[in-house]
Amino acid sequence: MQARLEQWKQYLLTGVSHVIPFIASGGILIALAISLAPMTGKGPDFSHSPLLKLILDIGGSAFALLLPVLAGYIAYARSGKPALVAGMVGGQIAHTVNAGFLGALIAGLLAGWVVELLKKLPVAKALKPLMPILIIPILSSLAIGALMFEVLGAPIADLMVAMSGWLKSMGGANAMALGALLGAMVAFDMGGPVNKVAFFFGASMIAEGQYQVMGAVAAAVCIPPLGLGLATKLRKSLWSEQEREAGSAALGMGMIGITEGAIPFAAADPLRVIPTIVAGSALGGMIAMLGGVGDHAPHGGPIVLPVIDNRLMFGLAILAGVLLVAVVINLLRARSAAPAESAPAA
Repeated sequence: MQARLEQWKQYLLTGVSHVIPFIASGGILIALAISLAPMTGKGPDFSHSPLLKLILDIGGSAFALLLPVLAGYIAYARSGKPALVAGMVGGQIAHTVNAGFLGALIAGLLAGWVVELLKKLPVAKALKPLMPILIIPILSSLAIGALMFEVLGAPIADLMVAMSGWLKSMGGANAMALGALLGAMVAFDMGGPVNKVAFFFGASMIAEGQYQVMGAVAAAVCIPPLGLGLATKLRKSLWSEQEREAGSAALGMGMIGITEGAIPFAAADPLRVIPTIVAGSALGGMIAMLGGVGDHAPHGGPIVLPVIDNRLMFGLAILAGVLLVAVVINLLRARSAAPAESAPAA
């Protein structure tokens, strides 16, 4: 059972790793266009800035590929190249029927499973060369397309609407709890499925003019890598040379809103690192929500500062979370190192 869960986790991580460049490039291009466009009461005005409108459209196009790429590479991780077509078709249909991120995950997993079954079918020797490049992609696309359009798409879309409605109502009743929850989700798996649920929820709220949800996410996404990177600089003796190098890379990734910079630290010491970064991002998300921070671009970290409402609180939210992570993780490491250091003297 444990081995099976690890396999499924690897499928999801493969999809997420391939979609990260689309998130980063699309989000940064959108943020750049919005930050340079003149602002009006209705938002950024691109009517007199064709170049900025072009940049915005390119960024939006990169974002439009998120669900197909995610589902396609989840399917690819499970069943290889023959599953790419069905996975991407399923991801595109998830976008079409508003099934969102969850729909793309399910479509990718199902596409991989369907292709596995098709590979086991007995076929004539003359047809075997056509199986991976023609027959399997066609049959699997038909199967996944029918499932997504006729069976799964609508219920998943309804579930996403219900989830969004619950988070919206939670935001109205208790903004502090919503900000903390989103921040904790962002840090929990550092770019994995839980992180992406929070991210895509924040991005979807931008279209509805609710920028504060994305504001909390934008503050939280950079806290794990920045906090851990800072920790390696504050007390270098607690960290190996390799960890300090990873800390420098994490600082760079944190500045452009890539939470995955924290993964090397979490992989090496999950029991101390994951609770610490969850606490730091929860604090940052809570402060950002309470401070009325709004983010007009579907990305996060200091790089989106030009498109942030209430920039002072945005900076304070990030700073508070980063300091919490850096101080707590160093205290935990120092505490565990103390007995080892005193052993030779004893």
